[in-house]
Amino acid sequence: MTVKQLRAFLAVAQTLSFTQACERLHLSQPALSLAIKGLEDSLGGKLLIRSTRNVRLTPEGESLLPLAKHLLAQWDNTEERLRQRFTLQLGRLSVAAMPSFACNLLPSALVTFRRQYPKINITVHDVINEEVIDMVRSRQVEIGIAFSPEGIGSLTFTPLFEDQFIAVVSPQSSLAEAKTLSWATLLKQDFITLQRPSMVRRLLEQELAKQHIELPVAFESHQLSTVGRMVADGLGASAVPSMCIQQMHQLGARCVPLTSPGIACRVGILTYQELSVAAQALRKVLIESINTPSLRLSSAIQHTTVL
Repeated sequence: MTVKQLRAFLAVAQTLSFTQACERLHLSQPALSLAIKGLEDSLGGKLLIRSTRNVRLTPEGESLLPLAKHLLAQWDNTEERLRQRFTLQLGRLSVAAMPSFACNLLPSALVTFRRQYPKINITVHDVINEEVIDMVRSRQVEIGIAFSPEGIGSLTFTPLFEDQFIAVVSPQSSLAEAKTLSWATLLKQDFITLQRPSMVRRLLEQELAKQHIELPVAFESHQLSTVGRMVADGLGASAVPSMCIQQMHQLGARCVPLTSPGIACRVGILTYQELSVAAQALRKVLIESINTPSLRLSSAIQHTTVL
Protein backbone atom coordinates (compact mmCIF):
# COMPACT_ATOMS: atom_id res chain seq x y z
CA MET A 1 0.00 0.00 0.00
CA THR A 2 1.54 3.29 -1.12
CA VAL A 3 0.73 6.93 -0.49
CA LYS A 4 0.01 7.34 -4.21
CA GLN A 5 -2.53 4.48 -4.10
CA LEU A 6 -4.21 5.91 -0.98
CA ARG A 7 -4.49 9.34 -2.59
CA ALA A 8 -6.05 7.75 -5.66
CA PHE A 9 -8.56 5.82 -3.55
CA LEU A 10 -9.46 8.87 -1.45
CA ALA A 11 -10.03 11.04 -4.53
CA VAL A 12 -12.38 8.48 -6.09
CA ALA A 13 -14.16 7.77 -2.78
CA GLN A 14 -14.81 11.46 -2.15
CA THR A 15 -15.93 12.36 -5.66
CA LEU A 16 -17.47 8.98 -6.62
CA SER A 17 -16.16 9.78 -10.08
CA PHE A 18 -13.05 8.58 -11.85
CA THR A 19 -13.18 11.61 -14.16
CA GLN A 20 -13.26 14.12 -11.30
CA ALA A 21 -10.61 12.15 -9.40
CA CYS A 22 -8.33 12.27 -12.44
CA GLU A 23 -8.74 16.04 -12.64
CA ARG A 24 -8.00 16.46 -8.94
CA LEU A 25 -4.86 14.31 -9.07
CA HIS A 26 -3.76 15.33 -12.58
CA LEU A 27 -3.64 11.69 -13.62
CA SER A 28 -4.84 9.88 -16.69
CA GLN A 29 -7.69 7.37 -16.27
CA PRO A 30 -5.42 4.37 -16.98
CA ALA A 31 -2.93 5.56 -14.34
CA LEU A 32 -5.73 6.10 -11.80
CA SER A 33 -7.26 2.70 -12.53
CA LEU A 34 -3.83 1.08 -12.15
CA ALA A 35 -3.30 2.72 -8.76
CA ILE A 36 -6.73 1.55 -7.50
CA LYS A 37 -6.09 -1.99 -8.80
CA GLY A 38 -2.68 -2.06 -7.11
CA LEU A 39 -4.25 -1.03 -3.79
CA GLU A 40 -6.99 -3.66 -4.08
CA ASP A 41 -4.44 -6.34 -4.97
CA SER A 42 -2.25 -5.45 -2.00
CA LEU A 43 -5.21 -5.52 0.41
CA GLY A 44 -6.79 -8.62 -1.09
CA GLY A 45 -10.22 -7.47 -2.30
CA LYS A 46 -12.47 -4.94 -4.03
CA LEU A 47 -12.77 -1.46 -2.56
CA LEU A 48 -14.84 0.13 -5.34
CA ILE A 49 -17.65 -1.05 -7.56
CA ARG A 50 -17.60 0.77 -10.88
CA SER A 51 -20.41 0.66 -13.43
CA THR A 52 -21.04 2.66 -16.58
CA ARG A 53 -23.20 5.08 -14.60
CA ASN A 54 -21.61 5.44 -11.17
CA VAL A 55 -18.98 4.43 -8.62
CA ARG A 56 -19.74 3.20 -5.13
CA LEU A 57 -17.73 1.86 -2.21
CA THR A 58 -17.79 -1.73 -1.05
CA PRO A 59 -18.18 -2.29 2.72
CA GLU A 60 -14.41 -2.73 2.87
CA GLY A 61 -13.99 0.53 0.96
CA GLU A 62 -16.29 2.27 3.44
CA SER A 63 -14.14 1.03 6.34
CA LEU A 64 -10.93 2.12 4.59
CA LEU A 65 -12.15 5.66 3.85
CA PRO A 66 -11.73 7.19 7.37
CA LEU A 67 -8.44 5.33 7.84
CA ALA A 68 -7.14 6.63 4.52
CA LYS A 69 -8.06 10.20 5.52
CA HIS A 70 -6.25 9.79 8.84
CA LEU A 71 -3.14 8.18 7.32
CA LEU A 72 -2.81 10.81 4.60
CA ALA A 73 -3.32 13.64 7.08
CA GLN A 74 -0.54 12.18 9.25
CA TRP A 75 1.68 11.75 6.21
CA ASP A 76 1.14 15.34 5.06
CA ASN A 77 1.74 16.65 8.59
CA THR A 78 4.95 14.63 8.92
CA GLU A 79 6.13 15.79 5.51
CA GLU A 80 5.44 19.42 6.39
CA ARG A 81 7.13 19.20 9.80
CA LEU A 82 10.25 17.65 8.29
CA ARG A 83 10.30 20.27 5.57
CA GLN A 84 10.11 22.94 8.26
CA ARG A 85 12.99 21.32 10.11
CA PHE A 86 15.15 21.21 7.00
CA THR A 87 14.36 24.87 6.30
CA LEU A 88 14.90 25.77 10.00
CA GLN A 89 11.30 26.89 10.49
CA LEU A 90 10.75 24.35 13.27
CA GLY A 91 12.88 22.29 15.63
CA ARG A 92 14.52 21.78 19.01
CA LEU A 93 18.20 21.57 19.76
CA SER A 94 20.14 20.53 22.89
CA VAL A 95 23.54 22.02 23.68
CA ALA A 96 25.98 21.36 26.52
CA ALA A 97 28.50 24.01 27.54
CA MET A 98 30.94 24.42 30.41
CA PRO A 99 29.72 27.14 32.80
CA SER A 100 32.48 29.63 31.95
CA PHE A 101 31.32 29.62 28.31
CA ALA A 102 27.60 29.16 28.97
CA CYS A 103 27.50 32.17 31.27
CA ASN A 104 29.78 34.54 29.38
CA LEU A 105 29.87 33.89 25.62
CA LEU A 106 26.99 31.59 24.70
CA PRO A 107 24.13 34.06 25.34
CA SER A 108 25.29 36.55 22.68
CA ALA A 109 25.70 33.73 20.15
CA LEU A 110 22.19 32.50 20.96
CA VAL A 111 20.81 36.01 20.40
CA THR A 112 22.27 35.95 16.89
CA PHE A 113 20.93 32.44 16.29
CA ARG A 114 17.45 33.31 17.57
CA ARG A 115 17.33 36.38 15.36
CA GLN A 116 18.05 34.22 12.31
CA TYR A 117 16.01 31.15 13.30
CA PRO A 118 13.21 32.22 15.68
CA LYS A 119 11.33 28.90 15.44
CA ILE A 120 14.22 26.74 16.69
CA ASN A 121 14.05 26.17 20.46
CA ILE A 122 17.22 25.39 22.38
CA THR A 123 17.93 23.61 25.67
CA VAL A 124 21.25 24.59 27.26
CA HIS A 125 22.92 22.23 29.74
CA ASP A 126 25.55 24.21 31.67
CA VAL A 127 27.65 21.41 33.14
CA ILE A 128 31.31 20.86 33.97
CA ASN A 129 33.74 20.17 31.15
CA GLU A 130 33.82 16.40 31.67
CA GLU A 131 30.01 16.17 31.56
CA VAL A 132 29.94 18.15 28.31
CA ILE A 133 32.16 15.51 26.71
CA ASP A 134 30.07 12.66 28.13
CA MET A 135 26.79 14.20 26.95
CA VAL A 136 28.08 14.59 23.39
CA ARG A 137 29.55 11.09 23.37
CA SER A 138 26.28 9.55 24.64
CA ARG A 139 24.35 11.67 22.09
CA GLN A 140 22.27 13.43 24.73
CA VAL A 141 23.21 16.65 22.96
CA GLU A 142 24.36 17.38 19.42
CA ILE A 143 26.79 20.15 20.29
CA GLY A 144 29.13 20.65 23.23
CA ILE A 145 31.41 23.59 24.01
CA ALA A 146 34.42 22.64 26.11
CA PHE A 147 38.15 22.83 26.56
CA SER A 148 40.08 20.66 24.13
CA PRO A 149 39.84 17.10 25.53
CA GLU A 150 42.91 14.92 25.87
CA GLY A 151 41.35 12.04 23.95
CA ILE A 152 38.29 12.54 21.78
CA GLY A 153 37.87 9.10 20.21
CA SER A 154 34.94 9.26 17.78
CA LEU A 155 34.19 12.90 18.62
CA THR A 156 35.18 15.88 16.47
CA PHE A 157 36.72 18.97 18.08
CA THR A 158 36.53 22.28 16.18
CA PRO A 159 38.66 24.99 17.86
CA LEU A 160 36.93 28.33 18.43
CA PHE A 161 39.77 30.22 20.12
CA GLU A 162 42.69 29.88 22.51
CA ASP A 163 41.89 31.45 25.86
CA GLN A 164 44.41 32.89 28.30
CA PHE A 165 44.11 32.67 32.06
CA ILE A 166 43.96 36.06 33.77
CA ALA A 167 44.37 37.11 37.39
CA VAL A 168 41.28 38.10 39.39
CA VAL A 169 41.90 40.43 42.34
CA SER A 170 39.94 42.56 44.74
CA PRO A 171 39.39 46.21 43.71
CA GLN A 172 40.85 47.19 47.10
CA SER A 173 44.05 45.23 46.45
CA SER A 174 47.23 47.02 45.37
CA LEU A 175 47.45 44.42 42.58
CA ALA A 176 44.32 45.86 40.92
CA GLU A 177 46.34 48.71 39.37
CA ALA A 178 49.07 46.46 37.92
CA LYS A 179 49.49 46.23 34.14
CA THR A 180 50.44 42.56 34.40
CA LEU A 181 51.04 40.07 37.20
CA SER A 182 53.36 37.10 37.56
CA TRP A 183 52.19 33.88 39.17
CA ALA A 184 54.81 34.36 41.88
CA THR A 185 53.19 37.67 42.83
CA LEU A 186 49.63 36.38 42.55
CA LEU A 187 50.25 33.32 44.72
CA LYS A 188 51.42 35.50 47.60
CA GLN A 189 47.68 36.14 48.06
CA ASP A 190 45.29 33.56 49.50
CA PHE A 191 44.27 31.64 46.39
CA ILE A 192 40.61 30.93 45.57
CA THR A 193 39.67 28.45 42.85
CA LEU A 194 37.15 25.88 41.68
CA GLN A 195 36.85 22.49 43.29
CA ARG A 196 37.97 19.31 41.58
CA PRO A 197 37.11 17.81 39.11
CA SER A 198 36.82 21.22 37.44
CA MET A 199 38.88 21.42 34.25
CA VAL A 200 39.91 24.98 35.19
CA ARG A 201 41.42 23.66 38.42
CA ARG A 202 43.12 20.76 36.64
CA LEU A 203 44.59 22.99 33.92
CA LEU A 204 46.03 25.38 36.50
CA GLU A 205 47.58 22.58 38.55
CA GLN A 206 49.03 20.82 35.48
CA GLU A 207 50.55 23.93 33.90
CA LEU A 208 51.98 25.28 37.17
CA ALA A 209 53.44 21.86 38.00
CA LYS A 210 55.47 22.06 34.77
CA GLN A 211 57.10 25.18 36.24
CA HIS A 212 57.55 23.42 39.60
CA ILE A 213 54.96 25.70 41.17
CA GLU A 214 52.47 24.28 43.64
CA LEU A 215 48.95 25.73 43.71
CA PRO A 216 48.16 26.62 47.34
CA VAL A 217 44.38 26.71 47.74
CA ALA A 218 42.89 28.71 50.62
CA PHE A 219 39.26 28.66 49.43
CA GLU A 220 37.46 26.58 46.81
CA SER A 221 33.95 26.51 45.39
CA HIS A 222 31.89 24.75 42.72
CA GLN A 223 30.73 27.99 41.06
CA LEU A 224 32.72 30.68 39.29
CA SER A 225 30.25 33.28 40.56
CA THR A 226 31.13 32.34 44.14
CA VAL A 227 34.85 32.51 43.37
CA GLY A 228 34.40 35.98 41.86
CA ARG A 229 32.40 37.26 44.81
CA MET A 230 34.95 35.91 47.32
CA VAL A 231 37.70 37.74 45.46
CA ALA A 232 35.67 40.97 45.20
CA ASP A 233 35.05 40.92 48.96
CA GLY A 234 38.78 40.65 49.68
CA LEU A 235 39.20 36.99 50.67
CA GLY A 236 42.03 36.47 48.21
CA ALA A 237 42.87 36.23 44.50
CA SER A 238 42.13 33.79 41.70
CA ALA A 239 42.83 32.96 38.06
CA VAL A 240 40.15 32.22 35.45
CA PRO A 241 39.92 32.01 31.65
CA SER A 242 39.68 35.45 30.03
CA MET A 243 36.20 34.62 28.70
CA CYS A 244 35.06 35.19 32.31
CA ILE A 245 36.28 38.80 32.50
CA GLN A 246 32.86 40.39 32.11
CA GLN A 247 31.38 38.07 34.73
CA MET A 248 34.19 38.85 37.20
CA HIS A 249 33.70 42.60 36.68
CA GLN A 250 29.98 42.28 37.26
CA LEU A 251 30.75 40.53 40.55
CA GLY A 252 32.95 43.46 41.60
CA ALA A 253 36.42 41.97 41.00
CA ARG A 254 39.25 43.29 38.81
CA CYS A 255 41.11 41.40 36.09
CA VAL A 256 44.81 41.66 35.23
CA PRO A 257 46.82 39.78 32.54
CA LEU A 258 48.95 36.92 33.92
CA THR A 259 52.52 36.11 32.88
CA SER A 260 55.44 33.92 33.98
CA PRO A 261 54.05 31.52 32.99
CA GLY A 262 51.19 32.42 30.67
CA ILE A 263 48.61 29.63 30.70
CA ALA A 264 46.42 29.07 27.64
CA CYS A 265 43.69 26.58 26.80
CA ARG A 266 41.83 25.85 23.57
CA VAL A 267 38.06 26.18 23.62
CA GLY A 268 35.98 24.61 20.88
CA ILE A 269 32.94 22.74 19.64
CA LEU A 270 32.53 19.01 20.25
CA THR A 271 30.26 17.02 17.93
CA TYR A 272 29.48 13.38 17.26
CA GLN A 273 29.07 12.23 13.65
CA GLU A 274 26.46 13.92 11.43
CA LEU A 275 24.60 16.99 12.73
CA SER A 276 20.99 17.96 12.15
CA VAL A 277 20.37 21.03 9.97
CA ALA A 278 19.58 23.08 13.11
CA ALA A 279 22.81 21.96 14.82
CA GLN A 280 24.81 22.80 11.69
CA ALA A 281 23.29 26.29 11.71
CA LEU A 282 24.16 26.84 15.39
CA ARG A 283 27.70 25.57 14.84
CA LYS A 284 28.11 28.11 12.02
CA VAL A 285 26.76 30.93 14.21
CA LEU A 286 29.11 29.98 17.07
CA ILE A 287 32.15 30.01 14.80
CA GLU A 288 31.19 33.36 13.27
CA SER A 289 30.11 35.12 16.45
CA ILE A 290 32.91 34.27 18.88
CA ASN A 291 35.49 37.06 19.12
CA THR A 292 39.18 36.35 19.63
CA PRO A 293 40.21 36.15 23.29
CA SER A 294 42.77 38.93 22.79
CA LEU A 295 40.04 41.31 21.69
CA ARG A 296 37.83 40.30 24.61
CA LEU A 297 40.73 40.71 27.01
CA SER A 298 41.80 44.16 25.80
CA SER A 299 38.21 45.38 25.70
CA ALA A 300 37.50 44.19 29.21
CA ILE A 301 40.74 45.52 30.67
CA GLN A 302 39.98 48.95 29.16
CA HIS A 303 36.76 49.02 31.17
CA THR A 304 38.22 48.00 34.52
CA THR A 305 38.78 51.61 35.56
CA VAL A 306 35.09 52.46 35.32
CA LEU A 307 33.71 49.33 36.92
